[in-house]
Amino acid sequence: MKNKVVVAMSGGVDSAVAAGLLQKKGYEVIGITMCFGLKESGKKRPSCCGIEGIEDARRVAHKLGIKHYVLNFDKYLQKEVIDNFISEYLSGRTPNPCVRCNEYLKFERLLDKARSLGAQYLATGHYARIVHSPQSTVHSKKYLLKKGRDKYKDQSYFLYRLKQEQLRHILFPLGSYTKTQVRAMAAELDLPVKDKPGSQEICFIPDDDYRAFLSRALRSKGLKIRPGPIVDSSGKVLGEHKGIPFYTIGQREGLGIAAGYPIYIIRMDSKENTIVAGKKEEAFSSGLIAGDLSFTNKAMKREIALRVKIRYNHREVPAKVSPESKNKLKVVFSQAQFAVTPGQSVVFYRGNTVIGGGIIESALKDAKIS
Repeated sequence: MKNKVVVAMSGGVDSAVAAGLLQKKGYEVIGITMCFGLKESGKKRPSCCGIEGIEDARRVAHKLGIKHYVLNFDKYLQKEVIDNFISEYLSGRTPNPCVRCNEYLKFERLLDKARSLGAQYLATGHYARIVHSPQSTVHSKKYLLKKGRDKYKDQSYFLYRLKQEQLRHILFPLGSYTKTQVRAMAAELDLPVKDKPGSQEICFIPDDDYRAFLSRALRSKGLKIRPGPIVDSSGKVLGEHKGIPFYTIGQREGLGIAAGYPIYIIRMDSKENTIVAGKKEEAFSSGLIAGDLSFTNKAMKREIALRVKIRYNHREVPAKVSPESKNKLKVVFSQAQFAVTPGQSVVFYRGNTVIGGGIIESALKDAKIS
C-alpha cells in the first residue's frame, strides 16, 4: 500500500511543488487548504488561504489528480494566533504570529486531521529538513530538525517548537532544494501557480497594515489606544507617541522627534504607557532572558555554547546559553546585538541543527560571558 500524506496547500508555488514531488515519489497525496474567512466590520473578508488561495490550490490538485479539501480554521486562528497577537502588542511586545500558526494550527490541528484521515504524514512547503539522529536505535528513532539547503529561504527559525512526536510524522519535501530549483520544478510539472509571486505578508493582516488591523480589533473590543510620552533614558520628554502597540524596539521612523541625530526606540513600558528612545548604541544589548521554552529533543540542563538568532532576518551570533530557572534561559552574546525585542523568538542552533528556542522576555545590558 502507498503511504498516505496530507499536504498543506496554501495556493502558493512551494506547497504545490511539495505535493507534486511527493506524488512522483509514489505517495498517495491529499491536499488540504486551511481557510481563514475572518470577520471584519460584519463582513467576511477573504484572507491568505482565502478565496484566491483556495482556488489556486484546487487548480493544482486538479492538475495533479489528487483529492483536495478545504477546512475552516478561523476559530483556531482567532484563539491561538490573533488574540495573542493583539495582547502582545498591547503589552509592548512584538509577537511572531507565524511561529504560533505553525505550532498550534499546522502541526497540531492539521496534523491531527491528517492522522484522522489515515495519513502517516503531514507535508508542507517549508524550506527545512528532518533527518534521523545518530542517537536513533532500532527501537527508538530520534529526529533532528535541520536548516533548509537554500540559506536565503531557510525557514527552520519558524519551526523550532516542533517536538519528536511531530517530527516523526512531518515531511518537508523542499528542504534539499533552492527556490530557483522549486520554480523550475513547478514549470516542469506545468503547475497553474508556476509563475505566482511569493508573499511575505502576515496572512490575516489586510494590505500588510498591522496598525490599522490592531486599531479595528481593539475598537471592536471597546478598547482605545492611548498616546503617551517618548522620553530619553534620563526621563526627559522628547515627544509623544500614538500608542504603545504601534511601535517596536529598534524603530527609528515615525517618531516625529528632531534631536539633531538619529533616535531609536530602546525600551517600551506598557504599564506607564511610555516609550524610551535614544542613540543607536543604546539599542544594543549584551544578552537576553527567554521563557516559554521549547526543544526538539531534550531540554537544556547546563550552560552550552550555541549560535542564536533573535529574529528571522537577523544573522546568527555565537552565544553562551544557560538555564536561569525552571522555564527560563539566559543568553549572553559574543558581541552586543541590536534591537533585542521582547515577544520575538530566540532560536538556538548547533551547526545546521535546531536545538530549540523560546520567547524573548527581556534584554540584558551588562551581561558578560563567563
